[in-house]
Parts: sequence; C-alpha cells; structure tokens
Amino acid sequence: MGVATVSTTDAGVARRGRFEGRRVKKPRQLAIVTDTCSGCAGAPVCQIYCPVERCMLPEPATDAWPFARIRVDPLRCVGCRKCIRQGDAGTLLDGCPWDAIVMIATSEWEEAHGELPY
Repeated sequence: MGVATVSTTDAGVARRGRFEGRRVKKPRQLAIVTDTCSGCAGAPVCQIYCPVERCMLPEPATDAWPFARIRVDPLRCVGCRKCIRQGDAGTLLDGCPWDAIVMIATSEWEEAHGELPY
C-alpha cells in the first residue's frame, strides 16, 4: 500500500507529500508526453506538480544533448491531470508550459502497448 510522505529541503523546510508505491486500480486516463517536450531545460515543471514520486522520469534526449525529455511511468500515473496545462473548457492550469502532455484513455494506451498488470 502506498503512503504519502513529507520530505524536507536542505534548509529544513517541509515539502509537500508525494504518493509512493503502486496504484491499487487503473485510472481512467494516463498522461502521455508528446515529442514537443523540451524537458524544461533540466527543470521540468511536470515533476514538480506530479503528486506521485518517480512518475515523471527524465530520459536523455538523443537529439538535444545534454537535455532530457520526460517519460511517464504508466504504472505510477494516477491520471490526476496536474501535469497538463489545458483544463476543461479551455481553462489554463499550472502544468506543462509547452502543452507537451496530453491525457488519453487507459484503454487506448493498453490497445497500443498491452494491458497494464494489476
């Protein structure tokens, strides 16, 4: 069972808790990072907004060294939509400033990549 944790910075200031562990059930939607991801020059905001530890993972960008792009771990994504910028009815949220993250139905992801193990 996952737990929310609170960590501290070097100055001892408490940071918000993040969920650690495996989900119990599948979310209806998963976050997918598109090719327009720039990795925010090494400081990806999607990692900041994501409430799940180790869900948004940086991977080296082979075409833009030394930068990285983000990959979403589909087994950790809870479908919370905190990483995206476009909300319902065109509202703007705090997520990806490049609109490089979209939400797709979990069933659509599974059709393309295989069923997620639960």
